[in-house]
Amino acid sequence: MAAANGMKVALHRQVSGGSMKHNAELRRQASLESPRTGRATSRFLFGRQSSMDPNRRRGRSQSPVGSGTPAEDLSVPENLDATMQLLFFACQGDALGVEGLLRSGVDVNSINLDGRTALHIAACEGHRDVVRILLSWKANIDARDRWGSTAVADAKFYGHSKVYELLKIHGAKVPRTKRTPMMVSVPGEIPEYELNPGEVQFRRGCDITPGMYHIAKWNGTKVSVKILDRDGCSDQEAANSFRHELTVLEKVRHPNVVQFVGAVTQSIPMMIVSELHEEKDLSVCIQKKGKLHAHKVLRYGLDIARGMTYLHQCKPDPIIHCDLKPKHIFLDSGGNLKIAGFGVIRVSKIGPDKVRLINHGALVDSFSYHTAPELYRNDAFDSSVDAYSFGFILYEMVEGSVRTPEDSGHTIRFEGMRPPLKGKLKGYPPDFKALVEECWHPQAMARPTFSEIIIRLDKIYSHCDSKGSWKESLKLWK
Repeated sequence: MAAANGMKVALHRQVSGGSMKHNAELRRQASLESPRTGRATSRFLFGRQSSMDPNRRRGRSQSPVGSGTPAEDLSVPENLDATMQLLFFACQGDALGVEGLLRSGVDVNSINLDGRTALHIAACEGHRDVVRILLSWKANIDARDRWGSTAVADAKFYGHSKVYELLKIHGAKVPRTKRTPMMVSVPGEIPEYELNPGEVQFRRGCDITPGMYHIAKWNGTKVSVKILDRDGCSDQEAANSFRHELTVLEKVRHPNVVQFVGAVTQSIPMMIVSELHEEKDLSVCIQKKGKLHAHKVLRYGLDIARGMTYLHQCKPDPIIHCDLKPKHIFLDSGGNLKIAGFGVIRVSKIGPDKVRLINHGALVDSFSYHTAPELYRNDAFDSSVDAYSFGFILYEMVEGSVRTPEDSGHTIRFEGMRPPLKGKLKGYPPDFKALVEECWHPQAMARPTFSEIIIRLDKIYSHCDSKGSWKESLKLWK
């Protein structure tokens, strides 16, 4: 009884039947604790690991088999539950031991912490007799481990042609040989962020538009996913844009920047997965509430400025957004703003602090007044283009929903016209008006950096706080 209490195991199973069409309930072994100490023991890794396991490819396999220990000298380790015993016998090629456990009631599709079944293990080791027995017990022939590998893929990877052919005869889906634009040539180069595509699920009936972000679930957590389908993978420009966005996203970590979760780059469709904020974006907030109170404007402004300061200070080169606007700023459940949409527009460096757009046509929103005039002229530019956009974002938060005629973008960009501020900044100190006007200044040199913007907004915020300007707004603050 003590041993049973000590072995706290939650098994997730993949349903039998050789098909993934059914909604299989997946229950994974959560922990393996010593009955004496109650501490988690190290997991047992039997034989060759998954053909897609990055640890195996980096030479860190802890396999007891193939490390100089003869298989016949191995005995079943102590404290193994029935699932692990099944995997151990499959690794050793003990067909009788495997069948005995199955007859005793062990599920043929039981999995370990890595989602690997006895069929995976036997296929990796090339034990055809064990594979045959497992198939006769209706093992799920297309079960995928945590890295997305199947038994037939493992058999092919390790060169076990007889096992490979046996699995094919029984209907195993042969892995596609189609390469993605980011397919690695050396197995050890698979990136750490690589996700199992089988763990990303889209809502049934959802129209998936390549190149756009969609709501999906990754291991039960709602996420935002961008898809690059087969056609996109064949398009050099689309593939380069995908690679650039992924390269930018994977290196950023900041509370005011949308976080990167992982990506799928070794199979088609390729995916970029990032955190999802279903609350709303800033444009929806402005449209719904109209003018925001000064307290909220300054607080939101500081959130945006902090996130942009981080992006602009990234090394070796700053990350310039080039398309900063309320639609790309999200409100999380804690009331904080997070910046998204960066890394989409590619630039080439033409000087120490100057860049130019690689594809000028990427600026598809020709009527937007958020975009600095030098971007539309296709001139060389620097990070000040984001400060220009920020000035209009501050104005929108103060003014509320802004409706402008279609030609206003041209007027604002090329004729230097700006929306009127007089009368709209009641309750704001003069410093705030000056900051807005400097941000959207036609000349890049006149615009402040976001580091300067933070200092100035902080000063304005502290000044208003000390004067008691927030007394009424605090009643409305949520």
